[in-house]
Amino acid sequence: MISGRQAHICEACVKLFAEVISNEEKAAKTIALSTLPTPVEFKENLEGYVIGQERAKKVISVAVYNHYKRLITLRKGVEIEKSNILLIGPTGVGKTLLAQTMARFLNVPFSISDATPLTEAGYVGEDVENILLRLIQAANYDLECAQQGIVYLDELDKLGRRADSPSITRDVSGEGVQQALLKIVEGTVANVPPRGGRKHPEQQYIQVDTRGILFIFGGMFDGLVPVIRQRLRKTAIGFGAKQDRVEELSDDEILAKVEPDDLVHYGLIPELVGRIPVIVTLTHLDEDALIRILTEPRNAIFNQYEHYFEMEGVRLSFTDQALKAVAHKAHERGSGARGLRSIMEQTMLDIMFELPERKKAGYISCTIDEETITCGKPPRFCKPAARRKAK
Repeated sequence: MISGRQAHICEACVKLFAEVISNEEKAAKTIALSTLPTPVEFKENLEGYVIGQERAKKVISVAVYNHYKRLITLRKGVEIEKSNILLIGPTGVGKTLLAQTMARFLNVPFSISDATPLTEAGYVGEDVENILLRLIQAANYDLECAQQGIVYLDELDKLGRRADSPSITRDVSGEGVQQALLKIVEGTVANVPPRGGRKHPEQQYIQVDTRGILFIFGGMFDGLVPVIRQRLRKTAIGFGAKQDRVEELSDDEILAKVEPDDLVHYGLIPELVGRIPVIVTLTHLDEDALIRILTEPRNAIFNQYEHYFEMEGVRLSFTDQALKAVAHKAHERGSGARGLRSIMEQTMLDIMFELPERKKAGYISCTIDEETITCGKPPRFCKPAARRKAK
């Protein structure tokens, strides 16, 4: 088949070499128990990117570790049920970041999908199988690699039905999507359109085994706290001491007491709730946590701007009061860590616009104080100190 001056390779050898290389690639992509990080190592990696949420990081580390141990046992013929994860918490507290960081550390395919455009089969919108197509695309269409990846489905609370009783008419973007998710989440061989969009009978499908795919759901679940409070009040019988205690609890403390029945009353169908055994609640971020988010993570916002200034040869610094002012404004907005980015962008716009000209003028440092954040006062740019002439 291939001939040269000193070697001749036949067709059988080429096929043998291709098979050996393919087996080695499969072995490299397969997660082994000896190379699987421990829950402590998972949590340590999350500490470098996610500030606070200690309970959530511990629960997710154990759940992901057990999931990939389950994949290893599946190859040995042992069946263990899958432990999908539900993250409940307000906006900007790190739900998506937790899932992204975990997938990056494991080096497995990861995709993010939104539940709001999903509809029941046959209606305008996206089919549920499209969330699997995004995972396949993240794996460069390597099906075997995609089948041990992680899918993050956000805005699950938007699929809740409007009443506790089953709907008489079709709920094509709510309960209908939950019904379509059941088999995919539990584990089945799903037919995925290779180009997305709607299915039709003459189309060739990609068959994906979802038994090894970990599903992580996220949602704000606005309105869930009153549901939990009402349940806790019903259990407070007697002289009212427990009931008074319920009223004193904060929203974060109430949310931490969530149970599957509360999710059913909120609008999720019992079958779907039963397929998500791990429920994690995330708390609001206080001002101290927001200050840490600005400076401590490996991809901290301050480090990003510091790198921009270093590329121009200018040293950037924030005073402690300036960092507190940024955190205070973000905390007042109530948008969590996302508010930090918008405040920093707004503050740094004019400074970044003038930065190249300041560099040409010989400035080497820039200091941002509290008044720059609160009042829009220009920062302090400094030039190198002039050397004294020798006598």
